Amino acid sequence: MGNTAQCSWRITVCATTPLEPVYPLSTNGELFPWAQLRLPHSIRPLSYDLTLNPDLDSMTFTGHTVIQMSVLHSTKIIVLHSANLNIIKATFKVGLERDCLGDEAARDVTVLEYKPRQQIAVKFPEELKTGQYCVLTLDYSANLSHTYDGFYNSSYIDKAGNKRVLAATQFEPLSARKAFPCFDEPAFKATFLIKISRKPNYMTLSNMPKAKSTPLSNGLMQDEFEKTSVNMSTYLVAFIVANFTPISKNASKTLVSVYSVPEKKEYTDYAMDAASKLLEFYNKFFDIDYPLEKLDLVAIPDFLAGAMENWGLITFRETSLLVGKESSPLEKRVVATIIAHELAHQWFGNMVTMSWWNDLWLNEGFATYMEFMSVQTVFPELDIGNLFLAVRFRAMDKDALNSSHAVSTEVNTSEQVEEMFDSVSYEKGASILLMLNASLPWNQQFTKGIIQYLKQFNGLNTGTDDLWNSLTQVCVCVCVCPLNNYCFPLVTVSRKGNQVTLMQEHFLLTSDNGTLTSRWVCRQVFTLKTKSGTLKLPGNVKWLKLNYRNTGFYIVHYGDEGWAALIEALSTNVTVLTPEDRASLIHNIFALSRLGRVSFHQVLNVLKYMSKETETSPVTEALLQLNIIYRLLDKRLEHDLASYILDNFGPLMDKQTWGVEENVSKQELRSALLGMACSLNQDKCIQQAKALFKEYVKSNGTTRIPDDLQQVVFTVAAQSEEDWSTLLGLFSATTYDAEKRKMLRGLASTQNAWHIVWILQAGLKGDIIQTQELPLVINTVCNGFTGYLFAWDFIQENWDRLIEKFSVGSYAMQIIIKSATSQFSTKAHFDQVYGFFSSLKERGSQMRSVQEALETIRLNQRWMDQNLPTLQKWL
Repeated sequence: MGNTAQCSWRITVCATTPLEPVYPLSTNGELFPWAQLRLPHSIRPLSYDLTLNPDLDSMTFTGHTVIQMSVLHSTKIIVLHSANLNIIKATFKVGLERDCLGDEAARDVTVLEYKPRQQIAVKFPEELKTGQYCVLTLDYSANLSHTYDGFYNSSYIDKAGNKRVLAATQFEPLSARKAFPCFDEPAFKATFLIKISRKPNYMTLSNMPKAKSTPLSNGLMQDEFEKTSVNMSTYLVAFIVANFTPISKNASKTLVSVYSVPEKKEYTDYAMDAASKLLEFYNKFFDIDYPLEKLDLVAIPDFLAGAMENWGLITFRETSLLVGKESSPLEKRVVATIIAHELAHQWFGNMVTMSWWNDLWLNEGFATYMEFMSVQTVFPELDIGNLFLAVRFRAMDKDALNSSHAVSTEVNTSEQVEEMFDSVSYEKGASILLMLNASLPWNQQFTKGIIQYLKQFNGLNTGTDDLWNSLTQVCVCVCVCPLNNYCFPLVTVSRKGNQVTLMQEHFLLTSDNGTLTSRWVCRQVFTLKTKSGTLKLPGNVKWLKLNYRNTGFYIVHYGDEGWAALIEALSTNVTVLTPEDRASLIHNIFALSRLGRVSFHQVLNVLKYMSKETETSPVTEALLQLNIIYRLLDKRLEHDLASYILDNFGPLMDKQTWGVEENVSKQELRSALLGMACSLNQDKCIQQAKALFKEYVKSNGTTRIPDDLQQVVFTVAAQSEEDWSTLLGLFSATTYDAEKRKMLRGLASTQNAWHIVWILQAGLKGDIIQTQELPLVINTVCNGFTGYLFAWDFIQENWDRLIEKFSVGSYAMQIIIKSATSQFSTKAHFDQVYGFFSSLKERGSQMRSVQEALETIRLNQRWMDQNLPTLQKWL
């Protein structure tokens, strides 16, 4: 008994005594005075005065940073961020009044550095007191980054064949610290005054308008920008040193400019028109005017992200901003939606910012939702609805995996911060907002709620609860969606006479048993508050379709009788359901097939009645899902499934024309149909594509291939040895980025092993093919039967070089890992993937994208085991 009591006492002591923090060692061997990823909140930055001196010849820069701060809680340390900066000198001032700090004497201080967390610290012998103000001044030097984050160097080849260099920034999420020492967390907002030196033949840009330019004694010019009129998070700071050409106009009391390299100025007009119209729309919609005097949109030749919402200085890939006057509505839609997304961020993200990266969806979910809503309103001719529907389907596909995560989830490492930039934060976040909008009663309640949110928290940082509180202030019936849960409901419908029973559970592909106790909304008609509920129907109702127009984020299973009733209705008149509802039926039944709730035979029965479709969304969804299955099958079943596809969709494929088509929806439809037809080696499609390519080459590019058919034509051309070489020459000579990217995808679609190896290596090397395009190259290579094994070998052999180019956890690495493993469907493949990532030092198999890949392989294997006998018999 005595021993037992002693053991209990010891356990109690261990449980109640707080653990002493284990402080790491600084680079100089001293203890570093902070032991957490997140910075202490005893100090608040008020303003930054930044002077940067980049040298584009040596690819280095020096910096002088002055940070004015207030002391919120008494402390003996100041901890902030710095990465790859060589700090040369540090001085410090402290005083009781902010405006009198200039009179105080500066003293030298020692800066300690802890590189693994990219933190630096200054320790003081005496305590800084609450209410005091202080100034930290740091002089440093660094190399311009050779990756795509921080203050990095970029280059392009001009029309004369000369290499032009420039420097630009990409700070989101954790890279402002690579350009200047700072409190690099979203909640530490401050003002910024920025000065940059340059050669006279260069120009500079930053978040604010230029205030003045001053000649320096070394022959350089120093540009000084106005102090920011808003408090900004560090990840939104931006500056560029380049030789760009602008077009400008005043729109909604703001000077809007679009910048590009001089050779591409002719492609900037559409972006100017779109930005001006969307800015006017957002000013009115949010009832809050854009707060800065100017808005620059800049096309960067070497840029990894699609675009970045830096306040007042939005940066883009060239393909995301530049579009020709003769381009199709499909290409213009790409530019319009990306501009709409980034402009929405000027309110959601810049004006009101999430407090920490766990709530990234408050930035990206809203920007994605507003992207579709604004373009549908401002540019209805771009027919954005089909695209948003497809986005919601892909978000569900991702969120059905156990490796998914809650929209709002804990983030404790830098890799986890990077991993938050995925389809859950963007597309699922937008889907939840759409569901809320569709669910709230009365007119414009959702809009009033988000305006309330923006006005209440203007200039501040927020969490998800702040959004719910704002929505509740305008509508007390707001459903608080369970954003701390991942996945979504599967609603199963059963019917006896006029009584319908609805049962809900988690839709999770790796688990057949789940419960869901949170409240979810099925439009306004019926709210399913518990695991099950019933409703009564009029006696003459023959069939039931839930989730009208797929505005809700859930899957519906109708049971054998329910599916049979829907199939019978569709067999009589396919338009009895809206195109969105027909597309959602296709997506739902494929998802249920992966879950094992329906057979693939039932899937094909549903598809049979969709083959007479003329609407875009059901056909494209059907072809996309069939293509996923097609890539998993062996050669004989590939042929059988190909025959099924052609038997059912062949007549619709044959009806497609190859001339100019102005209607966006028809462009999407024929692009999907002809792409599938040519991939299945349909002779009519192949010959037509080859003829268009031959004519295009013969005319030296003056004969234009319709934009929506370019991908089909270039992909077909790349299957020929001679035409692949011709296409490579065209790719190297083409300057129009949208067309160049389609050529690149064509080149990467080759089934020639030598060409596959070459294009992967060229993408990594970065001279002929920009390294920023390597994720696209790998994704395209992996869509082919020949390429995906080469790509997997390439990733294993070049992993260290890949993570030098693209950080672990980044969206680029997510694409690369998912692409290279998506066709694997055997235990041997699973073991190989698991073994490789388990051997890595940087979290390896713990990365969310790796968990998703492993889960997908198991699901592919399960699906094949369950359906292979049926396929062999039925096909």
